[in-house]
Amino acid sequence: MDILQKVQGFRQEQEKLQWEGTLADYLELLKERPYLAQSAHSRVYNMIKHGGIEEDETGKNYKFFDHELYGLEEALERLVEEYFHPAARRLDVKKRILLLMGPVSGGKSTLVTLLKKGLEKYTYTDEGAVYAIKGCPMHEDPLHLIPEHLRTDFEEDFGIRIEGNLSPLNRMRLEKEYGGRIEDVEVERIFFSEDKRTGIGTFSPSDPKSQDIADLTGSIDFSTIAEYGSESDPRAYRFDGELNKANRGIMEFQEMLKCDEKFLWHLLSLTQEGNFKAGRFALISADELIIAHTNEAEYKSFISNKKNEALHSRMIVMPVPYNLRISQEERIYEKMIRESDIKDVHIAPHTLKVAAMFTILTRLKESNRANISLLKKMYLYDGQNVEGFSDADLQELKNEYSDEGMSGIDPRYVINRISSTIIKKEMTSINALDVLRSLKDGLDSHPSITKEDKEQYLNFISVARKEYDELAKKEVQKAFVYSYEESAKTLMDNYLDNVEAFCNKTKLHDPLTGDEMLPDEKLMRSIEEQIGISENAKKAFREEILIRISAYARKGKKFDYQSHERLREAIQKKLFADLKDIVKITTSTKTPDEQQLKKMNEVIATLVDEYGYTSSSANELLRYVGSLLNR
Repeated sequence: MDILQKVQGFRQEQEKLQWEGTLADYLELLKERPYLAQSAHSRVYNMIKHGGIEEDETGKNYKFFDHELYGLEEALERLVEEYFHPAARRLDVKKRILLLMGPVSGGKSTLVTLLKKGLEKYTYTDEGAVYAIKGCPMHEDPLHLIPEHLRTDFEEDFGIRIEGNLSPLNRMRLEKEYGGRIEDVEVERIFFSEDKRTGIGTFSPSDPKSQDIADLTGSIDFSTIAEYGSESDPRAYRFDGELNKANRGIMEFQEMLKCDEKFLWHLLSLTQEGNFKAGRFALISADELIIAHTNEAEYKSFISNKKNEALHSRMIVMPVPYNLRISQEERIYEKMIRESDIKDVHIAPHTLKVAAMFTILTRLKESNRANISLLKKMYLYDGQNVEGFSDADLQELKNEYSDEGMSGIDPRYVINRISSTIIKKEMTSINALDVLRSLKDGLDSHPSITKEDKEQYLNFISVARKEYDELAKKEVQKAFVYSYEESAKTLMDNYLDNVEAFCNKTKLHDPLTGDEMLPDEKLMRSIEEQIGISENAKKAFREEILIRISAYARKGKKFDYQSHERLREAIQKKLFADLKDIVKITTSTKTPDEQQLKKMNEVIATLVDEYGYTSSSANELLRYVGSLLNR
């Protein structure tokens, strides 16, 4: 009964939002809330803004797109700032068809679906409320009832500009039903719905020989011609084409560039002039955002055809490339898995990350800079610190290729390979090696991979495998460290004591004998060498540490294990190096003694409790790392 009660509650909430009145009543609403009269483009832009905006040094992040689109922040910012925002301000881009262009499975359809679903929900809010002439199949703007010669006065009084003319059907209704009294025309609040064909339309071209233009613009209702006496009587016309039904909102034009020319010219008239031709009527006004999407190959073919030149200048082409960040690619896979039937399969830690590494490598282009490898570039793009590179270097890399991310492996391929592995082997748990093996096996059957691509992709799989080997070793080594944070803190405190004595040219006191002793150069170098600090650079590094400690002290903050990233990395590596032999012996012995067995169980428990493994995947990890350390 809970679900039925919720349905009833939702229905009651919807009933509260219903509103009906006359044009006179609607004008009273506009005096209090002039934003109700916004255009379709303005409504979409305000909907996106309504979701919230986060801004930092890298740019703006529109939260409306969060949880659905990952790693496309720059493309989305460009889309909003270069199209939706100026179009909402009635600038010339409003008169353009928005064409999203990008590779398959790059997020174009998801973006359009998000806009359509979002707009449906937005019309249930006060800010996004839409009012229309009651009974109009095109849910026409009530302000079209204001006569042309009074619109300047109306704009002065209300601060609202009216665009568009009354449709033939409502012009006839005004005379026949209301005796020309516009103030009495009934107005109602409407709610967009793609299912009910209200304010949201979708057009998908089919065979050009059989598809009728009526799918876009409506058609004559021959059953009523006898009743109304003429094909030019608007009551004998079905205003049920996608352009009619999408009025006031969004129309998605799927595979637009495959469409017959006669369909495209209607779109040009609509975007450029705000009207389209239908039946034996004058031009019909419509206010809607036309959004289409295509892939790069089709777009290049389209623009190479001279016959399409007039259409080129009527489009705003927005590239939607693949994501180029590992962490965001992981989120894409996680989302796709949540929506599938394999969500109950255990996926060992780092599995999706390693798959993402391979995928991102296929999408990146080699830099012309000699000191930057694809691997370094991949980590820089993911926001990680790479020694010797700054934010300026990152921006320079991003500016190097305008089309980076427009090719490579798509997310669906990765999910398909994961699914294939699980189904074929009836597995309940998979790890990074399973996925890399499956990705490799699937390259032969991928339809768009050339022989040259395959050779390069196999190399990328090897690179991802090596990165996984390092991750796996670190994971096991961490788990082997008893009270890891405490051990790290003890080692770091010891190091800092020695650094302080070195920089201040003082001596330390032996904690047992009390004797004075020189700073332990061997200890300090054993830690610093872990991160490549040379003999010549050691003094500068130690002074930098001391300056950081002083800065923390001045601010009343405590300098701890997490306060200096490079020092933390050095401490970790030093601990791991000291434990390597223990790890190697324990994981590789076939007949562990009682002490080794106890340690193994502790490590497995840590991997399960702290790192998200199952006991089975933890055991697999230990065996694999043991084999790596014994090579």
